[in-house]
Amino acid sequence: MTEENNTKRQMTLYFTFAALMIGLNYLIQKLNQLVIAPSICDIVGGNSFFDLVYCSTDPFNMPELAGSIIAVGITYIIKFFLDKYIVFKGGGTELRETSLEFIKYFGFAILTTLENIGIQFLLTNFLNSPLEVSFIIALSIGYITKFFLDKRYVFLKKIEE
Repeated sequence: MTEENNTKRQMTLYFTFAALMIGLNYLIQKLNQLVIAPSICDIVGGNSFFDLVYCSTDPFNMPELAGSIIAVGITYIIKFFLDKYIVFKGGGTELRETSLEFIKYFGFAILTTLENIGIQFLLTNFLNSPLEVSFIIALSIGYITKFFLDKRYVFLKKIEE
């Protein structure tokens, strides 16, 4: 398979899985928005520290920020395994190799997470964009950045086809 065709296949799989992770991310954030945050804030309401860091919506929507962080964390763990074994056809299952890939993957995940959460936070809180628009734009930009970082620096060892 030529390198160009291989890259196209990888991009197709990568962004298909990214779309699925965006859907899962949305589901987690909506669940947090509609069920989890109201329940938790009802239970611990009155605790000024917790109200400030999780329940407050003035001046910023902190339950949305927390839901975004949780959703991104869950989807990145799932996406690591999809990327390693399906997209980039990771060659090894050795603990040392996978651990190093995992560390690099999550190092870049931290950078792109800061990128997409920052974009979502700015879009929602300063441009009054709906959650749905904000997270799709932010996650799309984050996944594009992440693909090129993963391909170049993380998943270097491949199974021979």
